[in-house]
Amino acid sequence: MNDEITAQTMGNLIPTKDTSFVTRTTIMELLEQLREETIQRGSTRLDFDSPSSLSDRDYHILTGLNKSDFDDLLSNLKSADIRPSKSRTVRSCLAIFLTKMRTGMDNSMLGVLFNMSKQQIRRAVSTMRQALSDYFVPNNLGFNHVSRDAVIQDHTRPLAKELFCPNFNQAILVLDGTYIYVQKSSQYSFQRRSYSMQKQRNLLKPMMIVTTTGYIVAAIGPYLADGRNSDAKILNHIIGTDTQDIKTWLQDDDIMIVDRGFRDSAGVLSNLGIQMQMPSFLQKGQSQHTTEEANSSRLVTKIRWVVESVNARIKTWRYLARQLPNSQIPHVGEYVRIICAICNKYRPPLSSGNEESDFQIATKMRYLSTQTNHLQMEVESGNLLKKRYSWKKMDDEGISVAEFPIYTEEEIRELTLGVYQVRLARYYTQEHIDPDHEYCIWVDQHLPGLLAAKIQSRHVSSKCYLCWIRFSDGYRSCNLLVLPLQIRGTRCRNMCTHRQCYMVFVVCKAYQCKVRTKQEVDRQCE
Repeated sequence: MNDEITAQTMGNLIPTKDTSFVTRTTIMELLEQLREETIQRGSTRLDFDSPSSLSDRDYHILTGLNKSDFDDLLSNLKSADIRPSKSRTVRSCLAIFLTKMRTGMDNSMLGVLFNMSKQQIRRAVSTMRQALSDYFVPNNLGFNHVSRDAVIQDHTRPLAKELFCPNFNQAILVLDGTYIYVQKSSQYSFQRRSYSMQKQRNLLKPMMIVTTTGYIVAAIGPYLADGRNSDAKILNHIIGTDTQDIKTWLQDDDIMIVDRGFRDSAGVLSNLGIQMQMPSFLQKGQSQHTTEEANSSRLVTKIRWVVESVNARIKTWRYLARQLPNSQIPHVGEYVRIICAICNKYRPPLSSGNEESDFQIATKMRYLSTQTNHLQMEVESGNLLKKRYSWKKMDDEGISVAEFPIYTEEEIRELTLGVYQVRLARYYTQEHIDPDHEYCIWVDQHLPGLLAAKIQSRHVSSKCYLCWIRFSDGYRSCNLLVLPLQIRGTRCRNMCTHRQCYMVFVVCKAYQCKVRTKQEVDRQCE
C-alpha cells in the first residue's frame, strides 16, 4: 500500500522453499540499495513522500490543507510538466510551495527544513507557482470559471436576496481592495506610485470580487497604491477594459455592494445598468446621519462585511501578510490568485446562513428601517441634553432600575441582529468599569423608563457617545438612541455596540450581578 509493505502483508506471505541461494553480487546489490535508502531517509527532515511520516494535523499546520485535500490538489497537476529531480519529487515540490505560503518562511529556513539549498527551494517555488497558475487557478477562480446562474443559486446568502432583491434573480457581488505590502524600491517611479498615503507604506492592491457567502469570484490586479488608483478608479479601469469579460458576465439590475471609496464609480455602474449599494454620506453641514440614512447604511454593512473576512482569510497564508521582497513583485498577482483558488476549492463558505432565520432577520430589518426613532424626537423636543440638573446617577441612594426587563442571550442577539455587537460589548464594559474610568448611568425620576449613559469611543480619546434607552416596565422591549457628541447616526433598526455594553451593565446592576474585574465581565457576558 502506497509503495510500502505492511505487517499484514508480511504475515500473508507463504514460503515455498526451506532454503534460498543468494550470490555475492545479489547481497552487494541489496546492501547498496539499503545504504542509499538509509542515506536518503536520513537526509530528509520533512518527508511528504512517505504517507506515514506526517499526520493529518501536521499537513494542515504546514500547508493549510489536510492530507486528502493535499492529494486532491496534487492530482490537479498531472498535466503539468513538473519533472522530479534528485533533491525533490513533485509531491515535495508542492509541499515546499504551500509551506512557504502558509508559514511565510524565507528560502533559507525552508532549505533547512527540507534539507535543500536556497537555490533549490527557489526553483521549486517558481516551478510550482507556474504550474498552479496554469492548471489549477483557471478552474477555481475568475469570471470564466463560474457562471452567473451558479453564483445566484449556490453562492448567494438568503439574507442578501431578501434585503436587496427578494423578487428577482439578480447576482450580488461584494467588492473591496486588499493590501499586499512590499519593500521600498530603488526605482523611484515605482517607489512613488506604490506608496500609500493612507497606510504610510509601500503596497500593491488586488481587487477582490466575492459573493455574499464569501466565495471569491475574481481577484484582479494587483494595482499600484498611489492616488491614481483609488478603489473607484480601479473598478472603473476593470469595467473600461472589460477585464475577464466582466461586462458580458454581468446583466442589468445586478447588484454591487461596496464601501464609500467606490463613490466615483456610481456613474460607470449606472451606465451598465448595475445597482450600487453603498453606505450613506454626511451632507455638508450635517453632523449626524438621519435615522433613515443610518438604517439604509446598516443594510449594506450587514452584507458587506464578508469581503473583509475574505481578505483576512487569505492573509492566514502568512506569506501574503508579510512584506514581500522586490524580487517577488512581478508574481504578487499569481500568489494571491493561487491562495484564492485554494480557498474556493477547500474552504467552507464564510457566511452561508439559514434560509428560515435569514428570512426572519431580513423581514425585521426591512420593517425597522422604515420606522421613525420616537426616542430621538422625545430627547430633542424635551431638550433633555441640557437638563443635567434633573439627572441622578444610578449608584446614588434610592436610585435603581429594578424594573428593567431581563434579557436572555438569545433575546439580546435578536436586538442586535447578529453577534458582532455582543462580542465587542464586553470590551467596552471592561473599560468603563475599570477603576480609572467612571461608568455613569443617569436616571431621571421624573422620566420613568429612561436611561442615559456616556460611552467612551474605542478609537478617539476626545470622542464620547451619549446613549439613551427607553424601556417599559413589564415589557420586553426597548427603544434605543445614540445622540453623541459625534456618531454615525440615530438608527432604530438594530442595537449598536455602545448600547449593547450599556444594556449588559444595566442588567447586571438591576439584578445585583457583581461585575468588578475584567475576568468577571468576560464571564458575565459569555
